[in-house]
Amino acid sequence: MQTDSSFTFVLFGGTGDLSMRKILPALYEAHRAGMLAPSGKIFAVARHIDGREQYLQWVNEHVRPHVSKARFAEDAWRAFLDRIDFVGIDLGKAEDFVLLRDAVANLPGTRVFYLATGPSLFVPICRALASVGLNQNSRIVLEKPLGYDLRSSNAINDAVGEIFAEDQIYRIDHYLGKEPVQNLLALRFGNALFEPLWRRDWVESIQITIAEELGVEARGDFYDNTGALRDMVQNHLLQLLSIVAMEPPHSMDSDSVRDEKLRVLRALKPIDPRDISRVAVRGQYHAGVIRGTAVPAYANEPGVRPESTTETFVALKAEIDNWRWAGVPFFLRTGKRLADRVAEIVVNFRPVPHSALGATALRAGANRLVIRLQPNETIRLYCLAKKPGEGMNLSSVHLDLAFDQFFREGQMEAYQRLLLDVINGRLALFVRRDEQEAAWRWVEPILNEWAASGTRPKPYAAGTWGPAAASAMLAQHNTCWLEEEN
Repeated sequence: MQTDSSFTFVLFGGTGDLSMRKILPALYEAHRAGMLAPSGKIFAVARHIDGREQYLQWVNEHVRPHVSKARFAEDAWRAFLDRIDFVGIDLGKAEDFVLLRDAVANLPGTRVFYLATGPSLFVPICRALASVGLNQNSRIVLEKPLGYDLRSSNAINDAVGEIFAEDQIYRIDHYLGKEPVQNLLALRFGNALFEPLWRRDWVESIQITIAEELGVEARGDFYDNTGALRDMVQNHLLQLLSIVAMEPPHSMDSDSVRDEKLRVLRALKPIDPRDISRVAVRGQYHAGVIRGTAVPAYANEPGVRPESTTETFVALKAEIDNWRWAGVPFFLRTGKRLADRVAEIVVNFRPVPHSALGATALRAGANRLVIRLQPNETIRLYCLAKKPGEGMNLSSVHLDLAFDQFFREGQMEAYQRLLLDVINGRLALFVRRDEQEAAWRWVEPILNEWAASGTRPKPYAAGTWGPAAASAMLAQHNTCWLEEEN
């Protein structure tokens, strides 16, 4: 489906890593699939490029390698490059924004300003846009991190909110655009099978994991002032939790969906600082081996302070104080330099209360739904079945929802979906300000306690699944992480 109308897409940070790896490849995919209006234009904004021809050369060298070879077509690529223009301005000079205004002033349709820059530039860019009248008939996309804590987040939101209305602001979280997350909504709210089971009576625990094999790469300076709790938990993990636990919205319009997510975030049980050592584990990777390659310790990464106490791993137990979920533990986990790259949601259903088929039928692990977000996007339901042969011997089997086998059309990447939603003015998959504030309020006591205690993160070897304390936390609830059971 093509975008609703013409548009002008202005990309600040046009030579940055995010633009190279995600944004421009996603726009190319949308273009190749015929999803962008023919009159739509893309403007890149950067400093160290000398004109459009040099920028297109940069795109060919740095963006093209991140486009799927299976989906690359030379004629589509050339036509995509024809959409792209370039404006060289210094973001620190408000007067330079006159050049941008003159470039886009007479173009039809909605303007989208994507701020793929550091958060310190969000407010200056917005003010400069307003100074030349570009905050009208426009939308602004803000990348994470939006602040360092609740206070700094509110300061950014207050300043941007003076220039753009809330329905013009798109706070992006790319996990919300992933196909399995969309299918989780369809699974829950489109099928009578799951709704009666989606509650404390039948769910024993829920795990949400985002694990990375990579370290901090070239982001040591940024990451050492951020850490895993701010970088991943406050946004991605809590957004996934709210999708899993939300009540059915009365419709799929933007405010209905986000109202229900907000209710979940506000129902998160506050963590008493005295309990943080029991329900929150922080770790930092040491040297190790990943897939046969030796990797350095976090403290030896470029840009990282040798004495750093920044966490690269977090595991948390969260609880939701409402009628549906009271007493069900939600285990959240994220980390760098772990054993595998995986993002998944694991719903562990309670075993049957009594079995005439033997002890095997009482295992909780046999009654499980696994929603895999990456690297391969699948939904898998585990249940018990009789093994062929004599006797009633049971074995765990699974039913797969394999999107690539069932649907002929290819899956849409998360950024592609979200960029099309921005262009078309659909807000449901973007984070509203009150959601963001509720997430910060829940996370801040943990940050404050860690800062006050001065204790170092627990060490773990690169290539493992994190500190042993993360496993011990689940053992207190007579359960384990999914890979430990397998």
